[in-house]
Amino acid sequence: MRALVISGGGSKGAFAGGVAQYLIQELKHNYDLYLGTSTGSLLISHIALGEIDKIKEVFTSVDQNSIFSICPFTIEKKHGVHNIGINHWNVLKNFYRGNKTFGESYNLLKLIKNTLTLEEFEILKNGIKETVVTVSNLSLNQVEYKSVNECTYEEFCEWIWISCNYTPFMSLVRKNGCEYADGGLGNMVPIEEAIKRGATEIDVIVLQTEINHFNRMPSKNPFSLLTTMFEFILDRIENQNIRIGKFVASHNDAIINFYYTPTVLTTNSLIFDREKMTKWWESGYRYAKHKNTELNQELSEVVNGE
Repeated sequence: MRALVISGGGSKGAFAGGVAQYLIQELKHNYDLYLGTSTGSLLISHIALGEIDKIKEVFTSVDQNSIFSICPFTIEKKHGVHNIGINHWNVLKNFYRGNKTFGESYNLLKLIKNTLTLEEFEILKNGIKETVVTVSNLSLNQVEYKSVNECTYEEFCEWIWISCNYTPFMSLVRKNGCEYADGGLGNMVPIEEAIKRGATEIDVIVLQTEINHFNRMPSKNPFSLLTTMFEFILDRIENQNIRIGKFVASHNDAIINFYYTPTVLTTNSLIFDREKMTKWWESGYRYAKHKNTELNQELSEVVNGE
């Protein structure tokens, strides 16, 4: 049983899309299970449907307005670098309305429903492949995995949305009597879950470099500090998930093929820039091609006794 796992990573998901495109269209990998966290959850439904060109166009076209109904920050570009600041009016307006987060992301829910149609959902649900998204249940202090096979159309769209809700900047959702948030808060790279569901070979796309290549710039404001803190926490969670995944794989004779980003794509994955994300998609495709070409050469040398 083969699985594709895509980690969280905000706008960096464009890179994962490029890698997945190469694995499916060029290497002809046929997956039985698709499992995603956060931005990975946005991608996997369309990848499972084989609608890669569609999700590429949608994903690389999103901007802040596509995601936020109330955007909690401002973005200023100086000397080619994006700087994030607080949108004080929007934050105060959201608090005045009694909301618990700095911003709201209901536009993203609308985008998900406009992109994944009821007919496409039915194809996924009635097919032999399983599609699963990761969410964090803050009330019960646990990670949950929501399969398309167990949901209605409305429920599955909501779970995808919830999986992407990077609180406290995006919506906190109360559902089934519990508060839910971004799946990455509990499991950024759900390798262990893929193995539990029977996967014996897993292609894992991790939206960070394998080795830390940079020191973060000093924080300029409270929002900058918060995003830096959350990136640090999520990086630690991601590293832990990978270690656990490798451990579980070694005890279940499962094979893991990792695809990390070869370079640092961005230091703030909440900034969505169409030009950059289009380049990242193409970069992911080229990286997957290069990695597999090198592997084939190494295998050929081993077989030939070189």
